[in-house]
Amino acid sequence: MKVAVTGATGFVGSRLVERLQAEGHQVLVLARNPERATRLFPKSAFPNVEVLAYTPLQSGAWQGNLAGCDGVVNLAGEPISERWTAERKKSILESRQIGTQKLVEGILQANPKPQVLVSASAIGYYGTSETATFDETSGAGSDFLAEVCQAWEAEAQKVKEAGVRLVIVRTGIVLGMGGAIAKMVTPFKLFAGGPIGTGKQWFSWIHRDDLVNLILYALTQPQMEGSFNATAPNPVRMAEFCETMGTVMNRPSWLPVPAFALEVLLGDGAQVVLEGQQVLPKRTQASGFQYQYSTVKSALEEVLKDS
Repeated sequence: MKVAVTGATGFVGSRLVERLQAEGHQVLVLARNPERATRLFPKSAFPNVEVLAYTPLQSGAWQGNLAGCDGVVNLAGEPISERWTAERKKSILESRQIGTQKLVEGILQANPKPQVLVSASAIGYYGTSETATFDETSGAGSDFLAEVCQAWEAEAQKVKEAGVRLVIVRTGIVLGMGGAIAKMVTPFKLFAGGPIGTGKQWFSWIHRDDLVNLILYALTQPQMEGSFNATAPNPVRMAEFCETMGTVMNRPSWLPVPAFALEVLLGDGAQVVLEGQQVLPKRTQASGFQYQYSTVKSALEEVLKDS
């Protein structure tokens, strides 16, 4: 296949490009910073990768390069794990809503058109809850992230007008050496690890390799259409996650991180970690997708094997 990827230099996107290259596919990397992308994917190691500069929030000549691609994977979006100022919230929303709008515009203009768009979303779609359980049939929440996810997904839906198959992947917290885990490793190494907030909040997670496998599965399986939760089938509460992390690292998990400390760092953004949600991947499992890492212990053992 020939696959165009946005967000290719990110934590998930870079691993996806590695896998596409390894499987012999052609990859068109749409990059805001083509110099960085070229350094990350040198021709010597990535002969099948072409890097193209693009302006995600503006129409442009880059859109014409989507013609002839078999699939498009949309992973672009500003990080949410930083303090949410008014300006930050605007860029979180626009990077997803307008970025997806411009990508879809390019797909609709393309001749021939890609057959499939795999577009990221997040389990923030459902809102947060300590008591509710969510699956792909659950309604949307009403907080900021839920509104972002609804706007993001609404733009992706427009490809269906042209008969392009759409798969929306609602991603949980991604486990890999980087992202959330990288920030938690140091306190544990210093014997100062522990649950964040009450410890009772749900932690719906997925190993990065399972997420990449799910994206590849969505690209190649024509029965995959609609919304799928990219979370492992066994979510855990924060206290259990941190206890397991301590066990795997042979460190105690005794020093809780108080909620106010996280709020000082992240402001409103802390709600994602402090409130959480229990999300089950019912449609994902029903599609026949097989998880490599279905328990948090197996996932953390792989992620932390060299730490």
